[in-house]
Order: sequence, then C-alpha cells, then structure tokens
Amino acid sequence: MFYTSAFFLFIPKASTVIDFEEEEQDSIEDSDELYEHHRIVVDKGQALLRIDKFLMDRLPNVTRNKLQGAIRSESVQVNQKPVKVSYKVKPLDVITITLATPPRDTEIIPEDIPINIMYEDEELLIINKEPGMVVHPGFNNWSGTLVNALTYHLQQLPTTRNGEGRPGLVHRIDKDTSGLLVIAKTEYSMAFLAKQFFKHTIERTYYALVWGVPKQDEGTIVGHVGRSAKDRRVMTVYPNGEFGKHAVTHYKVLQKYKYVSLVQCNLETGRTHQIRAHMKYLGHPLFSDATYGGDKILQGMPTGSYKTFVENAFKLMPRQALHAKSLGFIHPTTKEFIQFNSELPDDFQAALEKWSLYENQ
Repeated sequence: MFYTSAFFLFIPKASTVIDFEEEEQDSIEDSDELYEHHRIVVDKGQALLRIDKFLMDRLPNVTRNKLQGAIRSESVQVNQKPVKVSYKVKPLDVITITLATPPRDTEIIPEDIPINIMYEDEELLIINKEPGMVVHPGFNNWSGTLVNALTYHLQQLPTTRNGEGRPGLVHRIDKDTSGLLVIAKTEYSMAFLAKQFFKHTIERTYYALVWGVPKQDEGTIVGHVGRSAKDRRVMTVYPNGEFGKHAVTHYKVLQKYKYVSLVQCNLETGRTHQIRAHMKYLGHPLFSDATYGGDKILQGMPTGSYKTFVENAFKLMPRQALHAKSLGFIHPTTKEFIQFNSELPDDFQAALEKWSLYENQ
C-alpha cells in the first residue's frame, strides 16, 4: 500500500517520491538537507517549450499545478539556476529537481505511537507535538514519525477511505521544536488550509527563549531567509534580498531573565528555520540551539558557578527553546475562525523556572 494524498505524491515503484507541494508550502521547520530526485538533460533536437509542459511529458502522475509550484519554490532548476514558469527549455539544458526529502519508494507503515490530539473533527486534527518527534519520514528517520502515528490513527476512523489512513501535513515543525500542528483529513481541507498558509493568513504564535535582551521590547524582523552557502543545514538571513525568500517575524519580549529573554514570535511568513535564523540575525540566538550557536554561553562570564548553572539549564532543555504555542485559521467547513492554544512542555517550563530562580537570587 502506498500512502497518497494531495500533499504526498508517490510515483510508482522503481521511480522516486515527488513531494512538490511540501516544498511549495515553505514549512517553518524543514529538512536540513536537499536531495536530487531527477536530472534531465534536454535532447539536442528539442524545440523551445515551456518548462512545465516539458516536464509534464517526462514525469508520470504529476499535475501541472504541482510542477508550477515546484518551479516557483526553486525546487526545479535549469543549469543550477532557478527559472520562471514561463522559461522555455533549450537543447542540452540540464534540469534538476531537488527536494528536502530523500528519494524513496517504500510505503509508510502505520505505527501505534501515542500522539497528543487536542482537537479532531471530520475535516482536521490539531496535534500538540512532543519535542524529539520527527514529523515526516526522511533520511535516518523512516519510522517512529508523526506521519507513521497518524497513518495508524486514521486507519481506525470510519471516515477514512477503504480503511486507508490519509493524514495530510499542511505544514511541519522541526524534530526538536514542540507545539501545535494542523492535519488535514480530507482533500478539500488540505486545499483549503494550504491556501491560507500560501496567503499567510494563518495565525501562528511561538514562544522562544533567547540569549540576551533585545534592545526593543517589540519589533519586526524583515530579511530574506535562505540556505547558507557554507553549510546547507543552516539558514541565513540575506537582508538585501539577494538570495533566499522574503520573511517577516514580529516579536515581543514577554519576560527578561538578565541573560536570557522569553520572546513571543508571530510569523507573517513561514520559511524554513525562520525564527531561529531571524533571532540569530537580531543577535539573540535561541537558548540551547546547537545549529545556530545557542548551545554555548553567549551572555555572562562562562566561569565558576554561573557556568555550572547554564550547563545544568542545557541539560534540562537539550534542544532549541522553541514552542509553537497557538494556531488560528478559518475552518474548512464552518468558515469560522478557530484558535488553539497549548501549554509549554515540561522541559521548556523547567528552563524558565531555573532562570527565574537565578534572577531572583
């Protein structure tokens, strides 16, 4: 059995997995690497032809809309450069399709993994993801993921088609980020919710513990976010917009703990690692974020009892201090705005209490 939905398009066996819409969604926390799924060298005698039409003839079971979305999201490149949908292929062009998920032609196995379902109806689920759980199967994580758990859960529902689970990820958060995710259960809900993400009308609030105290209690960070040329696992802010994609984060300082601050971040856009990259660009990396340098003592003297204190705080929260706290959107069928809120997980709360105690002492 192959798991299929509007979000995951599985090409038949011996071919590769095409996951165009997932790339187009610009999920908040994506895979850390890119993988080449296709490389096509255009024939010498090829007449000029729009790239979407050209690829339609060469990739089975892929719609034109998905191809166009992949081209716009730069998952499709010609001669190692992004192109417009209107680009016309020429003889000997080298077309590559690169995605965040490695090629794989294996079914997704349902697994009875506990998940925290905060809300469920016929159209959608709201999941409060625990830190440490990978959302989607990928390199080195083909089992034990949220999708494996959702596939099992949805198989038990009478509303699933022929008993087949069809969980639909409209967005993702990173393995070590905790918090709320909306899951579409029908093709209609998938399209309806994806449109809201595309138009940036989804309300998304995150809590982050960052190093230092921002100069302004609230503000807006605007800067293109794209992969670093030095390390593809890391996202970098390009303030002049020469690379990457437009990204906007609104922040507000909620609590100051001398050397760290609890910050509320509201996403206007949803780029890969947006909050982590933007806060580092502002000069305040997330506490305990190894990828962006937050797992070192960045404020205060790294000696004596303070050093011991911070090291113990790292042990309490051995991941980036980021939690997707609230999520709001228009419901697919009622057309009413609904909002969900979650409590901070135990490790995050323990870190805050430790810093609060330190400040008071």
